[in-house]
Amino acid sequence: MPEMIFRVRWPDGTVTDCYSPSLVIRELLEEGAVYGLADFVRISRGALTIASDRVAAKFGFPCSRASRQIAAIDAAAARFTDDPDATVTVVAFT
Repeated sequence: MPEMIFRVRWPDGTVTDCYSPSLVIRELLEEGAVYGLADFVRISRGALTIASDRVAAKFGFPCSRASRQIAAIDAAAARFTDDPDATVTVVAFT
């Protein structure tokens, strides 16, 4: 399966590379787009779950790396939950 890295900028300006085991992330997030924090988390979680399910369908087990990426996104986002105006920018897909 084709893997993809999506680079995001968090509200504090830090940039993180995130992993997806499938290109589905490109169908649900747009390069250069700015998302509200909760929307970004929801969309990313959904896309990574779909990607992991595709891995499970093909190989018989879900993608543990996608699960870890969901946890990492949740942890990063938790730092900004007190800011109602927090946004995340999708910088690039690679």
